Amino acid sequence: MSLLHPTTRVSAHCDLPCGVYDPAQARVEAQSVKAIQEKYQGNEDPVFRSRALSIKEERADLVKHHLWVLWTDYFKPNHLEKYPQLHDLFWQATKAAGAAGAKGSVDPADGQKLIDLIDDIAKIFWETKAAA
Repeated sequence: MSLLHPTTRVSAHCDLPCGVYDPAQARVEAQSVKAIQEKYQGNEDPVFRSRALSIKEERADLVKHHLWVLWTDYFKPNHLEKYPQLHDLFWQATKAAGAAGAKGSVDPADGQKLIDLIDDIAKIFWETKAAA
């Protein structure tokens, strides 16, 4: 019966707890969102625009995925104690990813806002990695 109730619990962003985390994954996807927004603005072709919106939404969903992996798997209560703004930063960043993606924003300024929020998270992430 003890085999059904393991004594050690682990969690990770994949099925194998590799311990590899990096906000760069979210940033690359956010850069893609912004680049697509810029391309959308520069092209009047409705087929291109439709395709661009679809791809932008996929990239924005990936931003949210990568942010949630960091938030739920990497950051711990002691990080939140030291950086109380973390919760709000993640909330703002995931909301910005939603606004840039599924909510349909095609304004590159919204894409840049998303990148800036991810950069704020990354700064804290690297500070915590250096302290580990």
